[in-house]
Amino acid sequence: MTSPTEPKRVLFIGQQPETVDFSDPALPPGFDAAKIHAGIAIGMQQMADRGWAAELCLVPPDASATEMVTKQLAGNAYDGVVIGGGIRMPPKSLLLFERLVNAVHRAAPSAAIAFNTTPQDTGDAAARWLGND
Repeated sequence: MTSPTEPKRVLFIGQQPETVDFSDPALPPGFDAAKIHAGIAIGMQQMADRGWAAELCLVPPDASATEMVTKQLAGNAYDGVVIGGGIRMPPKSLLLFERLVNAVHRAAPSAAIAFNTTPQDTGDAAARWLGND
């Protein structure tokens, strides 16, 4: 956790847009990698606009994602971690989602965990747990 005078630190974990199966009916229609990247940029900017130090960790949809997240969290104190809807929503991603939640829980036990529904509402998801400052 950061001190009251330091900006809040947030880690946004999402699936690498180029690895998303856009034919999955669990995903909103019309999504593509470019739209996801644009949404991520909006979400990151919204967090910066709140004065937060936001970092992005895009992972592949396989077992290496857990290792990537664990390495990102090692030695860093985050106030909050947001796991993207692209990892959370598709039923076939359930195991990946569980692995990532448990990796965050183990590596950053004091960080709040939040979930977005689109990349554009990442800042709002974090704000539910970190406050709107």
